[in-house]
Amino acid sequence: MNFLTDPTRFLFFTGKGGVGKTSIACATALQLAEAGRRVLLVSTDPASNVGQVFGQPIGNTITAVASVPGLDALEIDPEQAAAEYRERIIGPVRGLLPEPEIVSITEQLSGSCTTEIASFNEFTGLLADPSLIADYDNVIFDTAPTGHTIRLLKLPGDWTGFLDAGKGDASCLGPLSGLEKQRQLYSGAVEALADPSMTRLVLVARAQTSSLAEIARTADELTIAGIRPSNVVINGVLPTNAGANDCLVLAIRDRERDAVADMPVSLAGVPRDIIELKPENMVGLAALRSLFEGTTPVPSEAIAAPQGDLVPTLDALVDELAADGHGLIMCMGKGGVGKTTIASAIATRLAELGHDVHLTTTDPAGHLENTMGDGYGLPSLSMSRVDPQRAVKEYREHVMATKGKNLDDAGKALLAEDLMSPCTEEVAVFEQFSRLVNEARRKFVVMDTAPTGHTLLLMDAAGSYHREIERNMPTGTLYTTPMMRLQDPDYTKILLVTLPETTPVLEASILEDDLKRAGIQPWAWVINQSLAAAATTSPLLRHRAGQEQGPLDAVRARARRLAIVPLLQEEPTGPKRLAMLAS
Repeated sequence: MNFLTDPTRFLFFTGKGGVGKTSIACATALQLAEAGRRVLLVSTDPASNVGQVFGQPIGNTITAVASVPGLDALEIDPEQAAAEYRERIIGPVRGLLPEPEIVSITEQLSGSCTTEIASFNEFTGLLADPSLIADYDNVIFDTAPTGHTIRLLKLPGDWTGFLDAGKGDASCLGPLSGLEKQRQLYSGAVEALADPSMTRLVLVARAQTSSLAEIARTADELTIAGIRPSNVVINGVLPTNAGANDCLVLAIRDRERDAVADMPVSLAGVPRDIIELKPENMVGLAALRSLFEGTTPVPSEAIAAPQGDLVPTLDALVDELAADGHGLIMCMGKGGVGKTTIASAIATRLAELGHDVHLTTTDPAGHLENTMGDGYGLPSLSMSRVDPQRAVKEYREHVMATKGKNLDDAGKALLAEDLMSPCTEEVAVFEQFSRLVNEARRKFVVMDTAPTGHTLLLMDAAGSYHREIERNMPTGTLYTTPMMRLQDPDYTKILLVTLPETTPVLEASILEDDLKRAGIQPWAWVINQSLAAAATTSPLLRHRAGQEQGPLDAVRARARRLAIVPLLQEEPTGPKRLAMLAS
């Protein structure tokens, strides 16, 4: 593998959700550790599954991987990091300030901005504080899906610029006395990220047009920020032993060949590696060791195909949704499970049935037009995207035009400086999200959400806003917050989208539990890209289909409603194919 030749101290793996970043990062860490290096594997994904891959709990503290001498791992837990961050600020003044003030400070530090900054501080520390990584030869970062990662990698520069321009906001950065230390830390992180002798940024994709376009956009954005990608890995390519006469195999091969042939020009000169699709899921050491090998033989023992009703039933879910006449429909789940496809199929079918539909995405890396196509042409269907940059611009303009209207020049300058904080993005995005939630009072709003961790941060923001309104409203006042809309099962229908694989199902199950704790009851599950529900004679694909039995049973045990969508010969893009998924 080109990306493993003379590895730098820091290796980053990033890309669209579901492309195999965690598998590649874990396999890299294993190979380097077994070669005698001391390795630290860090996940910056709020929905990390590194622990599942190695079969042991990891968590928010550096933990030795018991089965691999020389390998330690860390899953940056946003909530735990935020709790520790709050305690560092509040602890010294607890007992010195009145309790109401302590409560107020705690609430101010309970938003998604604090959560992000706390995680971010841990990330920058690993890059720029030599004492934290002195014992390691290599530090490998398994990152969150693209949009979240771009923001993470750009934040050191954003905060450095903010600190250079002003003193900052203590609610985001902590006590003012620590700002200079933070400045030095962030500057060190910027230098490390931009230095190719220290950091290797590996873009991971599937042999799919949308996936390759995503890493091209990532490369462009990070290059502007001074961070240049060094390698491309195309993962999960169908091997030669997949079968020569199977219609599904032939269709997939054609799609993969065309996608690679039409790779964005900006990636043409970047060193490239190809990793073939393996018979087994990437869980356990044996599977990880096989990942970088050539074509792996398909086990001769056939796995019995899952039994039971595997007929796709997305149409039945859509019929039930349509009966409401309006409402918020949110497709949630791990990156790469097909949330965009399922959301687009539902929106298209509802529009075909004559309903007024707004299809939107909260994913910073979401591009609905790639799935819908330019000619969706349904007069009752509109599309939008929550663009963080646009949201911030509109929010700043609104605040200056309202809150800043009657301020003098000095006051306006101070307000403008405050609005330059990277924290502003969280507030601006939540405001747009709130508008979309309210819009569902009179039409269908179908929302393709960001991958799990990013979406949970948005839910946290909704909860914080609700508590703030609840605390400040006079007794007896009637009000409705976005969180109350999300908790209303007649108003909001949440569809958990997953793949028939152990890790995506486990992550969706954890998401379901998180939502229930917040008073939000998921409405249905959708299992996407099922090989068991597809017609295939390929030994490789049938072997992988046989592995779907356990995940399918696990979902059936939890789901109140269930739809199973097969892996299709043609990519479900454009209104015609999308509508067929749900009709």
